[in-house]
Amino acid sequence: MAGGKMRKEKPSRAAGSNKQYQGGISFHKSKGQHILKNPLLVDTIVQKSGIKSTDIILEIGPGTGNLTKKLLEAGKSVIAVELDPRMVLELTRRFQGTPFSNQLKVIQGDVLKVDLPYFDICVANIPYQISSPLTFKLLAHRPVFRCAVIMFQREFAMRLVAQPGDNLYCRLSVNTQLLSRISHLLKVGKNNFRPPPKVDSSVVRIEPRKPLPPVNFKEWDGLIRLCFNRKNKTLGSVFRQKSVLSLLEKNYKTLQALKGSSENMAGEMDISALGDTSEDMSMEIDDGKDDEMEVEEDDEAGGDGSDFKAKIIGILEQGDFEEKRSSKLTQVDFLYLLSLFNKAGIHFS
Repeated sequence: MAGGKMRKEKPSRAAGSNKQYQGGISFHKSKGQHILKNPLLVDTIVQKSGIKSTDIILEIGPGTGNLTKKLLEAGKSVIAVELDPRMVLELTRRFQGTPFSNQLKVIQGDVLKVDLPYFDICVANIPYQISSPLTFKLLAHRPVFRCAVIMFQREFAMRLVAQPGDNLYCRLSVNTQLLSRISHLLKVGKNNFRPPPKVDSSVVRIEPRKPLPPVNFKEWDGLIRLCFNRKNKTLGSVFRQKSVLSLLEKNYKTLQALKGSSENMAGEMDISALGDTSEDMSMEIDDGKDDEMEVEEDDEAGGDGSDFKAKIIGILEQGDFEEKRSSKLTQVDFLYLLSLFNKAGIHFS
């Protein structure tokens, strides 16, 4: 345990208090400060990370350094990013005068805002409220790192690894798996932390794909957003809605007027476009019900839009997508669907 000079007297804490202590430092649940206290679990995480002796390791939210010490023993050096100045002071004090002092670099700041230096591997127990933006910031980092082994809230982790047909399969699943290979390593109970969080956790391994698929990520995400807005409806129902047809027709006419802009779009490689996944944690879950009747009232895009509607449905029929549902489609399916729309001049950004 990391020790302070003096242990302050603990104030009386009523049930539901938001602070716990280690070495005189109070931890705040509201700030996502949950320190791993199980040394066997720390050892397991380091072992499963596959760290090489030549690796530069990025650690996010090191706290008082329980995991940091093991990472320093396993790799060449550790770059620790910590927001809380109290933790920065404790971390620096803990390794000062030890053989590890020259191997540790501490960056004080918000990991979502600081420029991350080069690293080979990321190993972290992160504040859960930054899970989604941090995941996509890491995947956008260049040069590409080898892998990241990260502790997430269990439900978020299960969405990352969910496969077509799983209840938790959502836009987050599709976007992260487009950019990386993700595997679940181990489940971690809440009692392994101080203070214990309200939910269980999981450790996952994220390996960025090299090279990335040649796709316009803004446009890809436009399609995925639309499809997963009602993931359990058939695509025929989704694309018959007046609001969807109106949006796509507006994009179509704009690009036709610009001429050639659609070809230039293919070069966009902005991964950050995929990072806004705040709605994924409340995404609808498949309850087994067929809700096609809900769409019937929107199934009348008459007037000038009727030809465009026929064009859209024709594309779905061409790829045999009209009766399929987003909750069951694979990465390859979505890539093929996007290519069919693009060939017909239909774009999503």
